[in-house]
Amino acid sequence: MSTSLWNPRPVRFLEGERLYLRPISQEDVDGYYHMLFNKEMRRLTGTRQIFTIEGIRRYIEDRSTDSSSVLLLIALQDTDQVIGDIALQDIDSVNRNAGMRIAIDSEQHLGKGYGPEAMKLLLEYGFGQLNLHRVELQVFDFNERAIKAYEKVGFVREGVQRDVLYYNHRYHNAILMSVLEHEFREKQMHG
Repeated sequence: MSTSLWNPRPVRFLEGERLYLRPISQEDVDGYYHMLFNKEMRRLTGTRQIFTIEGIRRYIEDRSTDSSSVLLLIALQDTDQVIGDIALQDIDSVNRNAGMRIAIDSEQHLGKGYGPEAMKLLLEYGFGQLNLHRVELQVFDFNERAIKAYEKVGFVREGVQRDVLYYNHRYHNAILMSVLEHEFREKQMHG
């Protein structure tokens, strides 16, 4: 087989204007491990768990065989730099719904529209390829920037879980948000 057919660049599973989403692999273990210890990302996602390299290795292996989730890395088009991850999880093909989560790993990448772009790519895949009808997520009430990004894509607030997170000596509410396929389509057409 000719090696000229191989492209040394990472696989681009879903491509947007400024970024693309790609599968995570064992070669990403170290970078993913370090991303999980970003202090601001941990605060915004309410993460308290301590991770190990071996635990991350197993997690990535488990995700590769789990048909109820899609875990992808978010990378910049021009540099291939990984700036976060995004996932559809708890995919329920009978009821046609799933949960979504996203994390951008660095302050320098926040507020630039990367989150909404990545969510649009994954929602398009979820609605168009996985035949989903509804996607939901949770966001903590102190994460106003994320709430605005979710609303920009078409998510609407469904309810509040009071005092669901205890972090840094305080309780915080979680806001449950969801988007239905027709809402997403309308939002994309009318911006």
